[in-house]
Amino acid sequence: LMQGSKAEVDFRSLLLKRVTLTGSTLRPRSVEEKTKIAQALQKNVWPLLESGAIRPIIHQTFPLKQASEAHRLMESSTHIGKILLKPAD
Repeated sequence: LMQGSKAEVDFRSLLLKRVTLTGSTLRPRSVEEKTKIAQALQKNVWPLLESGAIRPIIHQTFPLKQASEAHRLMESSTHIGKILLKPAD
């Protein structure tokens, strides 16, 4: 949760879409546990990303000079997917 520990959730909408909601935080976990998780990601997830078998959902890409506009979109919580900032070529 980007804006604190509390959020409003429309459970009716989630139920109608048959959505599964799962949450976790790594903060309380030990360094050893975090290391194991990172290694498992590298072994099991990174290859799928590299091959294109799974791809992130990109909502919108902004030029870096429009970072404030991108930030407003993020704060609005109206997007689904990633908001990207692209540096100038």
